Amino acid sequence: MKKSILFLTSLISVALLGGCEWSLEPEDDNHSTFDRVYHDPAFAEGLLLTSYTQIPTNDYRFDEPATDDAVTNDFANSYLNMATGQWTSNYNPQNLWTNCNRGILYINHFLSIVNDVPWKPSDLEIQTLYIRRLTGEAYAMRGILRYFLLRNHAGPGISSGQMLGIQIFDDKITEDEMNAPRKNFAESVQAINSDFDKALTYLPASFGDQTTIPDGFGEVKKIYSYNYVMGNINRQRVDGNIVKAFKGRLALLAASPAFNTNNDASLWETAARANAELLDLSKLESTGYLFYLAAQISSGIITSGDNQDNYEIVWRRPYVTNNTWETNHFPPGLYGSGRINPTQNLVDVFPMKNGYPINDPKSVYNPSKPYANRDPRLTAYIIYDGMTYKSRVIKTGQGTGATNDGLEATTTSTRTGYYMKKLLREDANPNPSAQATQQHIQIHIRRTELFLNYAEAANEVWGPTSSPLGFTAKDVIAAIRKRGGITQPDEYLQTVTTKEAMRELIRTERRIELCFESQRFWDLRRWKADITQSARGVVITYGADNTPSYSYRDVEGRAYRDYMYYGPVPYTEILKFKGLEQNVGW
Repeated sequence: MKKSILFLTSLISVALLGGCEWSLEPEDDNHSTFDRVYHDPAFAEGLLLTSYTQIPTNDYRFDEPATDDAVTNDFANSYLNMATGQWTSNYNPQNLWTNCNRGILYINHFLSIVNDVPWKPSDLEIQTLYIRRLTGEAYAMRGILRYFLLRNHAGPGISSGQMLGIQIFDDKITEDEMNAPRKNFAESVQAINSDFDKALTYLPASFGDQTTIPDGFGEVKKIYSYNYVMGNINRQRVDGNIVKAFKGRLALLAASPAFNTNNDASLWETAARANAELLDLSKLESTGYLFYLAAQISSGIITSGDNQDNYEIVWRRPYVTNNTWETNHFPPGLYGSGRINPTQNLVDVFPMKNGYPINDPKSVYNPSKPYANRDPRLTAYIIYDGMTYKSRVIKTGQGTGATNDGLEATTTSTRTGYYMKKLLREDANPNPSAQATQQHIQIHIRRTELFLNYAEAANEVWGPTSSPLGFTAKDVIAAIRKRGGITQPDEYLQTVTTKEAMRELIRTERRIELCFESQRFWDLRRWKADITQSARGVVITYGADNTPSYSYRDVEGRAYRDYMYYGPVPYTEILKFKGLEQNVGW
């Protein structure tokens, strides 16, 4: 007897996926069965929409406590446990195996029925367009979920020694077929790109109402039909530009040192070209790095009248109205729980406003005034001692004048001397008696990431100042630093002339620009950089005259081992399916 895939645990899900015929079948009644998909478009589309719910970036993971960028005051936090020695194939807070495979299985079922559903039987042109759009979305979503599976679970096989990727299933499968081995890494990348390329043959570059029929849709005769299926109502569903962005992400992953073990320059070139497709340096948003603030959400993100995001936003979720992030992350003096505490490690990589690193003699860094004249992005992203926030002076030190915001003053106080500010709205009120009225924006991909992807790849293949694509790695970094508030001309950048020096600067700029967006954990691993650096903090002591003095300390160690550059396949899957090969060390 064939059995449906074991990712789904409820009988309802098994029925929905068209699993085996159970020996105890109920008599026909008014309950839905899988056959409903053939005459109920909403029910059928639910197979596809379920895959959207499995996107890992549907919310920020706040996994920085697993890195050198942050610690947390929540000692039950799974990422803290992960970083301090509890990461195993049986305990993996970064496990996406089940969720992504579940979404893929739903997509495979959807692809098997999409041509047979009466999406709009009264209008053949609209019916055909629905099939086209939904098929494109399905291939795109399958590629996206496979990308996340690859990122989280690829690694060298414990037996074969090969760099392994993921299992590739293109159809509904049985339990026996789940025993199939993982494809090697290159084959996995090829399969994901195949999904993306198929999606691009079906999808428009972006969804939105048009006045003329776009190129590539020559079969459409009526603009009404096009707008009915491909119009404004579909914004934030996956489109051609989003697919290209993920192709860029995938190419960068494949070119990175952890997987490009021979440093194949052609992989870097592929990554540079893939990311460049969606980039125009002249359009870099002047406030793009502040995408989460009230002004950008209320007026900068949406262009009046057409519901069109600005250039910084490649893909986002619908806006949400709540104060959950502020409740979790504001300092305790502002009714918050202060959960994410940025490290001194992260603070130290922000340069001075003149662009020089703080350890450079030309930076004019003053250890007795460590936050003065720094890169303005430090003030934008991190709450430090003496900062005024929500009309309150935040004091993160100890001694005379200390408050509950001070170092380890309460269970919700900072452990490092800092609080996270990025992603939070200063106008939000997490007071339990207050009603949330502020909108938040959750980003899947923003353009700055793609610029940084391009800069990294372009530098590796062409160096800092060369490129056949019209703009160089150095051009990108110059624009990002200028936008962030570095004094112009950027004298420090002018001194960065080698590929090696530019590589370090690109990594620093990436760390700054993408902090708290769940990038650091994966960047360290794909670079095979040091993942064992202890998280450090500042101890600020106020004297009798309230003058602060500063000392620094290790707050929390990192207990990673070398094999942890690659994540594990879940232990339960290895037990169930003998054809699955575990990664080395797990």
